[in-house]
Amino acid sequence: MSLRKSGFGAVVDDDTRLVILGSLPGERSLAERRYYAHPGNGFWHLVGAVISCDLVSRDYAARLDTLRAHRIGLWDVVASAERSGSLDTAIRAHEANPLADFAASLPNLRALAFNGAKAAAIGRRQLAGQAAPDLIDLPSSSAAYAAMPLAEKASRWMSLRKFVG
Repeated sequence: MSLRKSGFGAVVDDDTRLVILGSLPGERSLAERRYYAHPGNGFWHLVGAVISCDLVSRDYAARLDTLRAHRIGLWDVVASAERSGSLDTAIRAHEANPLADFAASLPNLRALAFNGAKAAAIGRRQLAGQAAPDLIDLPSSSAAYAAMPLAEKASRWMSLRKFVG
């Protein structure tokens, strides 16, 4: 049985100003074919707070439409990797997504935000020496990152507001 997992395509358009980059979707997200599907993940609460909108109560398509309306995109730094389970610490032999080319393809992009330390480590390594928009490291929205309460994460995520106004 292969432990190799592949992520999803980017959710962006030409108006995207901010892209939030995770590492690689977890098991639940992969099974449901949607970003941040695990109900314990605080992503939809956090980004909803940033844009002052209740995303949790909306269906997935409406969530994505709302993000696009606020000029927010989603993607991951990892295209594929070997991983047992969902934890970022279990990612091995990863193939990175082409972030520099991706960023260059978005005419209105102002910032890339890394959702968690693993995403930041892989993404920043890829973008080293490249002309890039603002790079922002965020505390992981994952419930597995319990070292910081959700309220403190939300406070740190508010730094994204200036890019989506």
